[in-house]
Amino acid sequence: MNRRPTPPPPAGTHRNLLTDRPELYELRFPDPESTAARWAEAMLRAHGAGPEVLDLGCGTGRDAGWLHRVAGRTVTGLDSSAAMIDHARSRHPGPSYHVGDMRDFTLQGRFDAVLCLDSALLYCHTNEDLDALFGRLRHHLRPGGLLVAEMRNGAFFLGRTELLDAPKLDSVTHGGVTLTSRTVLWIDHAAQLLRRTRSWAGDDGAPPVEQHSAWRLLFPQELRHLLAHHGFTVLALHDRPGPRTDPPWTDGGRPTEAVGTADTADTPGTPGTPGTADTADGDRLHLVARLESPTRKGS
Repeated sequence: MNRRPTPPPPAGTHRNLLTDRPELYELRFPDPESTAARWAEAMLRAHGAGPEVLDLGCGTGRDAGWLHRVAGRTVTGLDSSAAMIDHARSRHPGPSYHVGDMRDFTLQGRFDAVLCLDSALLYCHTNEDLDALFGRLRHHLRPGGLLVAEMRNGAFFLGRTELLDAPKLDSVTHGGVTLTSRTVLWIDHAAQLLRRTRSWAGDDGAPPVEQHSAWRLLFPQELRHLLAHHGFTVLALHDRPGPRTDPPWTDGGRPTEAVGTADTADTPGTPGTPGTADTADGDRLHLVARLESPTRKGS
């Protein structure tokens, strides 16, 4: 049985080791084939997005850097972590990077598309947070612009406990030191949050570090309603395949033609895999939505 851990301490009493040391993030969550960036580019191309892209919650900048360097897009990255942005500027140059809060930021100009990958959207924990985020998206997207997002799926946890039943152990070695993490996930039902406690211990004798984080759990229909309220039309919303699913999305076959179409016999992007484009059984959701012009929304 999954037991509810002790609630996290007040903000400011703990650190996030992977945010403080972005090089560890890329070691702990490697993406050697740039699958996340290639998936994002396939979604942008499939739905005709223009070249100017905002990567919201850009983290270490590796996706933004790939989209700039390989796909030839004009990319702006924004993240709340100054350490992540410093890393992005030095390791993945090309895009314009900024430190900022996705609920309250102002950048010059407007964009053809906004990316929100790796559950970045779910760091907006309250309804007020989400409304503020979508207000910023409306301000920064051109009419007809796209929101492309990839996130945890709240519906997955309806009766499913396999991610909650036992701690997960992982190790990463950097600078001759092996760091082992112990991760526990639990659901705060009242707040509709998936909370995480992760403790790190190194073999160098340094004191252990404990960190706490959380993601808002959004359900597919709830997400559709939220998007419609803020003037977006959902073009695709499905669980798999994606950059972090098993098996992962692949750009082989016909991903750009098939993605998001409800009448295909295959899950989009993975030829030969049974399924439909609007299933939501897996632990990830993949979203493409278009911001409608005010006149079209009211027509």
